[in-house]
Amino acid sequence: MDLGKLIESAFVWFGNFMWGPPLLVLLLGGGVFFFFYSRFVQFRYFRHAINVLRGKYDDPEEKGEINHYEALSTHLAATVGMGNISGVAVAIVLGGPGTIFWMWISAFFGMATKFFTCSLAIMYRGKDSAGELQGGPMYVIREGLSKGWHWLAILFSIVGMIGVLPIFQANQLTQVIHDVLLVPLKFGDKSMDFGIFSVRSSDLLTGLFLTVLVSAVILGGIKRIGVVAGKLVPVMVVIYFLAVLAIIIPNYHHIPYMINLIFSDAFTGNALMGGSVGAVIIKGAQRAAFSNEAGIGTAPMAHGAAKTDEPIREGLVAMLGPAIDTLLVCTLTALAILITDSWQTTNHEGVSVTLDAFNKALPYGGVILALCASIFAITSLFSLSYYGEKCYGYLFGAHRKRQYLVLYISSIVLGSVASLSAIMSLIDGMYATMAIPTVISAVLLSPKVVKESKAYFLRMAG
Repeated sequence: MDLGKLIESAFVWFGNFMWGPPLLVLLLGGGVFFFFYSRFVQFRYFRHAINVLRGKYDDPEEKGEINHYEALSTHLAATVGMGNISGVAVAIVLGGPGTIFWMWISAFFGMATKFFTCSLAIMYRGKDSAGELQGGPMYVIREGLSKGWHWLAILFSIVGMIGVLPIFQANQLTQVIHDVLLVPLKFGDKSMDFGIFSVRSSDLLTGLFLTVLVSAVILGGIKRIGVVAGKLVPVMVVIYFLAVLAIIIPNYHHIPYMINLIFSDAFTGNALMGGSVGAVIIKGAQRAAFSNEAGIGTAPMAHGAAKTDEPIREGLVAMLGPAIDTLLVCTLTALAILITDSWQTTNHEGVSVTLDAFNKALPYGGVILALCASIFAITSLFSLSYYGEKCYGYLFGAHRKRQYLVLYISSIVLGSVASLSAIMSLIDGMYATMAIPTVISAVLLSPKVVKESKAYFLRMAG
């Protein structure tokens, strides 16, 4: 076995090991606990969350760097991305249609998880070494828990730096560009050998181009990222939404059958490669975590930068994330893949499965998906850098956090030429590890959120 295959096998083992039963109990069990402990917050105050998002309660004098809308857009720029286009395809191919049901369940309870974790991100903001207010699980742990728990903050920051690397987004965007633009031109299939690795020339060139493009935005910091994300996220959601509806509406009579297939497969384990109900649940939970990141810890870092002195408001805004990116966008993608049967009629993987669905159902479908995927992936590349910087700054000092961008930018090229299975397994494993300190700290501090929530809504009622 050559070194490349050995590394890939190690990553696959790591991803599978971390997503064992203990992690599922922690992540899904934590969501169930938050759901009932909050007394169904996502149902009771959904309208209030929309009003907060609209800026009804904004106060420019409050502490923070970006407003509620920009905070949600920054996080959605990282979550409503290739996980929704490619991750759903991966879930269906590996675990069958039933994985979508477990993605729904994870997202449903994930809304409550985000309410708690992002409320805590405001309640326990801490100052970094430069004296600037910061939010995120590492600061929640440091400011809210005793020193005996502070090792969890270090663990989160170490794995967070790796978990938010843009290698998956770069890999799948490179694949879209190759399939849609370069294959018809018969360009880019020539391989370039670099010792143990052999890569397509087009992948390398695409990775270099993305590196230059992303560098121009992320070097401007969170404010520039928030502004760009705030403009691009609504556009990309609307374009993708309309394109998928154009596939689904003419085939609306197939929807009841597909919904039934999702529900039945969720409990029978008749998956293409899953083999059991447990395997289907794991795949669904993995892809949901990658899609909406509820309980992973990235959302609190974005929402912790919001201009607000009201923690509950930010928690309410944050809980809208899983509803948008998993319950809405991922469901539409899944229906498009199932209706066109592309998950069973193609030998490809990842984004190429979704691409096949678009090509089957729409004129110029591949071009439309390439446009959507480009916006999805590039905005994800912008936002993820901010999370990695915060983790690096926590460990090594705020004055050094820009050093992280060297690693981040370099990984774009690496992700463009690496194998999909290796990349997804590495990121899955890191996300699983990030969830451990995030959920544990949120459970321990959950009474503080409930107390603050009661006080907040009493003030609003008065």
